[in-house]
Amino acid sequence: MAIISPFKALRPNKVSASEVASKPYDVLNSAEAKQEAKDNPESFLHVTKSEIDLPDNIDIHSAAVYEKAKDNLQQFITGGVLFTEEKPCYYIYQLIMNGRSQTGLVCVSSVDDYFKDIIKKHEFTRPEKEQDRINHIKTTRAQTGNVFLAYRDVNEINDIINGWKKNNQPLYDFKADDGIQHTVWAVSDDEINDSITQTFATKVPATYIADGHHRAASAAKVSQLLPDSEAAKYFLTTIFPASELAILDYNRVVKDLDGLDKEDLISALQDDFLITESPEPVKPLQLHEFGMYLDRQWYILTSRKGSYTKDPIGVLDVTILSNNILGRILDIKDQRTDKRIDFVGGIRGLSELEKRVNSGEMKVAFSLYPVTIEQLFDIADSGNVMPPKSTWFEPKLRDGLLTHLI
Repeated sequence: MAIISPFKALRPNKVSASEVASKPYDVLNSAEAKQEAKDNPESFLHVTKSEIDLPDNIDIHSAAVYEKAKDNLQQFITGGVLFTEEKPCYYIYQLIMNGRSQTGLVCVSSVDDYFKDIIKKHEFTRPEKEQDRINHIKTTRAQTGNVFLAYRDVNEINDIINGWKKNNQPLYDFKADDGIQHTVWAVSDDEINDSITQTFATKVPATYIADGHHRAASAAKVSQLLPDSEAAKYFLTTIFPASELAILDYNRVVKDLDGLDKEDLISALQDDFLITESPEPVKPLQLHEFGMYLDRQWYILTSRKGSYTKDPIGVLDVTILSNNILGRILDIKDQRTDKRIDFVGGIRGLSELEKRVNSGEMKVAFSLYPVTIEQLFDIADSGNVMPPKSTWFEPKLRDGLLTHLI
């Protein structure tokens, strides 16, 4: 059963909250982060992407970057931008995007649960990305990035959260510049907090990493490096009931065709796909349908019967793409390490795929139909893993609103 706990969050004063709150470190590159934090000295990007305060040619994985993150965090604390909660609390975090609301419980989850697979995974991680967050956590002694977990609904927990939202004033309530509303409540009642803890311990057999595999793996490994830190035995999570969540597509762009020309690629694809040209960008409307953008032309690729298996992994569109296109035709065997492939979250839209191909940076792009939350649960329960970057969740939690110090 799931072990969670309230914690004393490091959080911004109410006046600074909207300025501090920043997009997650892993959805922005250094240039985008620098632009995002421009003219905002309180942006938490100065902690999570601290290279923005160093020379442009800095190695973003150098010790100087992590030390700058530590210094910036301490300046926020000493300057009164951030302070530590007086008592352990659970926090309720509501996001509203395009009129759709979702609410999760912010807590710390047990590292032991991670190692025991009570916190279930559905992706492998990339070693270099793990090491980056390990270095960041060890140097700052803070878990600045939230791990996004999901679980199958428990009515008692939903009732507690909805009741607290209804009867209490939020700590923060603001609309970010991207139009997403962020509202946070602190659950300060010890009796209610005990009830939440016990309900998870008795009625939630597992939680599932929806977003943040690298953050979770890094926090778990840091706990082993800091065995004397009790706080490091837990890591920062926000847990959402499945009914609140929607998964967006997670698309692919590839740098080259492995020596093939356009006609060769289309010919090779015909073994496993029906191919039709499209005058419009292709956002797949059903399972086993793909979009392909090549040489300024969109195509619809529809999987032929018998070209994929029907087990929980084989039936996924990301698996079909991996097996029948990326691996078989383009010789991309390991998407975690192959530098020829990159991933584009669905929130960026199909225009981002066109942009990267038209610029010459990439040769071909593929759009996919999104994985469902039940597919994610089924695969994690089976002990299998999806191909990397199979799911994209929106809206994203903001960094800086709630941080766990270790």
